[in-house]
Amino acid sequence: MIGVKKTVKLLFFVFILFSGLVTRLYAQTWPWWLSLEQGKQYFRNGAYGDAFLAFEDARRTRLDRFSRMESDLILALSTPDLRRLGDSLDRVETYCIERRLDSAAAALQELYYYYPKSQLENSVLRALEEIDRHKIYPEAEFWLGETYRAEGELGLALRQYQKAYESRTLLQTPDFDLEILYKIVELHRIRQEYQEMEARALEILRSPDRDILWAGETEGLARAAMMRILENDGLSRFLTIYRYNNTQVERAHRFLGLYYYASSRHTQAAEHLMFAFLIQNTLIIEEVIHHQYDFIFTNLDSLMDALVRRPDLRAYIDEIEYWRTMYYLGTSLFATGKLLPARQIWTFLSGRAEAGEWRERARRQLQNPYIDRAVEMP
Repeated sequence: MIGVKKTVKLLFFVFILFSGLVTRLYAQTWPWWLSLEQGKQYFRNGAYGDAFLAFEDARRTRLDRFSRMESDLILALSTPDLRRLGDSLDRVETYCIERRLDSAAAALQELYYYYPKSQLENSVLRALEEIDRHKIYPEAEFWLGETYRAEGELGLALRQYQKAYESRTLLQTPDFDLEILYKIVELHRIRQEYQEMEARALEILRSPDRDILWAGETEGLARAAMMRILENDGLSRFLTIYRYNNTQVERAHRFLGLYYYASSRHTQAAEHLMFAFLIQNTLIIEEVIHHQYDFIFTNLDSLMDALVRRPDLRAYIDEIEYWRTMYYLGTSLFATGKLLPARQIWTFLSGRAEAGEWRERARRQLQNPYIDRAVEMP
């Protein structure tokens, strides 16, 4: 019995010792990305105070880690032998490994995980620059902005979004920089900072990687050709000839189109709303064909009729303000003298009960066309 008690006590002591060791190690190696994910969970549950603390912890943990890497490497570089090796990263790394300067060697290896060694130009100074650059955690900055926004602190939220966007090359998620940029556009809109909103929305469109039909000078010819088809051959022909499924830029075109219409720049409004409308319909047509392989687009009425059993696409139509976009496309076309497509759009809208308010506006336009009052920004 005594032996059993001693064994139990010994096992208990080992358990406590092991638990303490694991706890200390865990506390030292708690990764910043885990704090970020924990913060997201708090945020989704509406616990904004806890979310804010978690995002701050993620930001601080990353800053501390890369600051430690920087100091470990600088400390090693301060030794006379390493100073004589100059800026050669290969020679410095080999020296650190051979002389067991483990902290400095580990700092370099960790940097290579985040930034390829091949892009450091065999330069120790470049390595230090990258370590310093990686102290910023753009995802944490973004989510801090989301928390500020949820609490109504729009100015602070905008500052955080901008800080995250400035460090977009460090983002881990593809196209997350576009999401951040849209958040900036949206906040400028809410704050009625329309010139800033316009500049940021145009930044989205002027990147050839994002919008091949808008960026650059030659693309202007393509846009002009598209507008001619719409003007001369009408709406159905336009949507039969052209397809453009770039959903990344639909919102930017829509925002700019409505903004330009509100500021009486009808030619620009028509161009952007044409693109938004084309992208919207391309996605709808492709989704209908995906589930109904024999569907062939002929006109918008047949397309809308195909959505009777597609609540997902009807929800998408509401999300993208489909009817509103179409109505102001028609009105901006009318304002620029393109009467054929304008009347076709109004005729279509006037026959769709689901268009609601925009159906009634279209009916009034058919009776007596006019340039409608300035639209409120979306």
